[in-house]
Amino acid sequence: MINSRRDFIKSTGLIGLGFLGLNQLAVEAAALGFVNYNDAGGKYGPLEYRQGEILSLPKGFTGKIISCRGDKMSDGLLSPGAHDGMGVFKLRGNKIILIRNHELSPGAITSGPFGKSNELLYKVDKSNIYDYGNGDAMCYGGTTTLVYNEKRQKIELEYLSLIGTVRNCAGGITPWNSWLTCEETSFLKGGEKGLLEKDHGYNFEVFATEKIGLTAPVPIKPMGRFVHEAVAVHPREGIVYQTEDTSDSLFYRYVPVKPGDLHKGGKLQCLVVDEWTSADTRNWANLNTDKFPQKTAFNVHWEDLDNVEAPDNDLRLRGYKKGAARFSRGEGIWYGKDELFFACTDGGMNRTGQIFKYIPSKYEGAEREKESPATLELYIEPNDINIFQNCDNLTIAPWGDVIICEDKSDPRIVGITPEGKTYVIAKNIGYRQSEFAGPVFSPSGKTLFVNIQSPGLTLAITGPW
Repeated sequence: MINSRRDFIKSTGLIGLGFLGLNQLAVEAAALGFVNYNDAGGKYGPLEYRQGEILSLPKGFTGKIISCRGDKMSDGLLSPGAHDGMGVFKLRGNKIILIRNHELSPGAITSGPFGKSNELLYKVDKSNIYDYGNGDAMCYGGTTTLVYNEKRQKIELEYLSLIGTVRNCAGGITPWNSWLTCEETSFLKGGEKGLLEKDHGYNFEVFATEKIGLTAPVPIKPMGRFVHEAVAVHPREGIVYQTEDTSDSLFYRYVPVKPGDLHKGGKLQCLVVDEWTSADTRNWANLNTDKFPQKTAFNVHWEDLDNVEAPDNDLRLRGYKKGAARFSRGEGIWYGKDELFFACTDGGMNRTGQIFKYIPSKYEGAEREKESPATLELYIEPNDINIFQNCDNLTIAPWGDVIICEDKSDPRIVGITPEGKTYVIAKNIGYRQSEFAGPVFSPSGKTLFVNIQSPGLTLAITGPW
């Protein structure tokens, strides 16, 4: 009989992970089924370098630049830089809508949409700029919306759809045809040398539409104010799961009073592992804690949080004291088939990344939830940079594989099969110091869209998926 959390961990045979060397950890990863088989010709085969191209791709695949920072858009503004998270929506025929984040900080005028001296600023109504920064620290973060013809492989429309926010890193699509864009910051009014006019650290909603125009910038305050990264939405219940990009982050969910109308209010909650109060999942080598084992499903529950606007940026600290599990830099998240996956960029023994899997209760968010608890599993922590390193944005492929982007030099796009095999889809050889971001498949499954954050490129990858 298992009587305690420590007994439970011992029963998996993995408690010794904290004392193994990194080479041995790679052996453990292989034993758990996580191996890289791209070099052996698995899945799509080895990457090929073709002279003058930005990406190395497997044979039969091509990557085409469809949008660049500085391009003149349909609204007369310039396509902003610092491309990050991205969502896709079916339109009609061969057309789809992409909504793309721009991770820009206050004062980033040269990467903004209005030109090097804001000469195009007159084209927008300043009331639609969330934070003008008193004119000296204007916030240039936000989103652009693109209409793409998949058959022609061409952008037919592009416009600025949100402006005045800060460091819009990732986000997530909703079942009601919108994109939730997340501010990766905790700036308060008066920050940035006293120039900011608004509090930051919120989510904003941008609906997918062909109609050119700026979205009214209304922060969804009940969802909490913290260093947001990404969200995923339960397709039936409308519950929103949220990651936080700090080294001592929590995993949150927002249960709205009215699904589909997030501004109406709801409950913000943090995830707690049953019988493991304040579990530390980070598994860093220097932590004197039990290691969170791989491939072990733990029952979990959720604790309510109050004072969610958190002027002291302490939601994660208050939640941890209430028993919430702690993670290391929660980043990309995506909802698959009755499960969701999220990345922790520098979790793990050598801080090169982890991916967790969360399976909701069949009574998710309802009173009967305890009858059939949700579960959390450390899906993969390879501690082997050949498998992956510093996973960031992720998505789920139409065939069920987890697709991740690396945030490092010489970054790759890596796939993980349900059986635990990994393979490399692409490598950035044109801009080696810049991360991949925003991976998302078209509804047809024929195109993988991805961004290279700097210099600011959006690419469409096609081939024999």
